[in-house]
Amino acid sequence: MKINGYPSHEKLKKKYEIDLLFGKGKWLSVDNIRIIHLRSSEKLSIDTHRIGVSVSKKFFKKAVDRNRIKRLLRESYRLNKSVYTDAFGDRSIAMLFWASKELPEHFSVVEKQFLDLCKKRSG
Repeated sequence: MKINGYPSHEKLKKKYEIDLLFGKGKWLSVDNIRIIHLRSSEKLSIDTHRIGVSVSKKFFKKAVDRNRIKRLLRESYRLNKSVYTDAFGDRSIAMLFWASKELPEHFSVVEKQFLDLCKKRSG
């Protein structure tokens, strides 16, 4: 198995998990990236970490632009998975959002903001 993969068991897809996340999750923002996250407790039996990615159709009318931003967000998660799990835990669910009207210039911009988000959560 690849070390830096994004396998399907890490993807947030189930409706009840998404509803639970929006019902009880906590928001965190850094620059253009927002995340809503929820850690596992005794009441919640989350067995692994799952993460989803979303970009607003309101800000980006073209699917090409939305898909590019989602690819960049997933890639920043995939390459920095260990930093993410240190900050948000091994047993959590989260969803990443791009909260700006501007398209990111480079991947490095998205990655830096993702790492800042993880640092803000852990420190």
